[in-house]
This record gives sequence, C-alpha cells and structure tokens, in this order.
Amino acid sequence: QARLVESGGGLVQAGGSLRLSCAASGDTFSTSVMGWFRQAPGKEREFVAAIHWRGGITKYSESVKGRFTISRDYAKNTGYLQMNSLKVDDTAVYYCAGGPGWTSTDSYDYWGQGTQVTVSS
Repeated sequence: QARLVESGGGLVQAGGSLRLSCAASGDTFSTSVMGWFRQAPGKEREFVAAIHWRGGITKYSESVKGRFTISRDYAKNTGYLQMNSLKVDDTAVYYCAGGPGWTSTDSYDYWGQGTQVTVSS
C-alpha cells in the first residue's frame, strides 16, 4: 500500500523560506503526478504545485508562481516543495498527494497526513 509522509513544516517569519519533503513508500509516483495542496483554517483545500514524476513537467498556482519550486528525487523516492519569500497568507497545513493529477483534489489517490506551515508577520 502506498504511503506518503510530509516533513519540513514549521514557523517562519514573512520573507523567509522552508523546504517541505514528501517521502513515498511503494510505487506511488512511478507513472503519475505528485502534487502539493494546502488548507488554511475555514478554507477549502487548494492546489499549490504539481510535478509529473517521470517527465518533470511542473504546474503552479498563480499565488505561488515565482516563489515556490517543486522537484523530485528518483533515488530517494521523495518530492520537495521549496518555498521562498513566504507570506502570512501562505499559512496552512500542506499536503502532498499522488495520482493522475493535476490541480483537482479529486484527481489524486494518495495523501499524506499534512505538515503545518505558519508564517508570522
């Protein structure tokens, strides 16, 4: 059974950086997409970024384009989300997911447990 585990969240000041990791067990991403989503209190889960595991094609939401970078490491079966120039509005629980992709939560089959990112002003 596929399993995803996120790490790397924490508290950071506005303008700072964090790197999230998503470690996958099993063949979760071999022929599909890894996505990152986030959910702030009282809001719906929203798409942040996604990468095709084999081809490396990426997609970003407009709100993070130019600030966040998604990547993956085949050898470690791990995906990453580098977050720079963080804003208070980026505060949320961040989830990684695996599936056919791309931007809809319905198009992902596997989800991690989430990691909290808090950006202070």
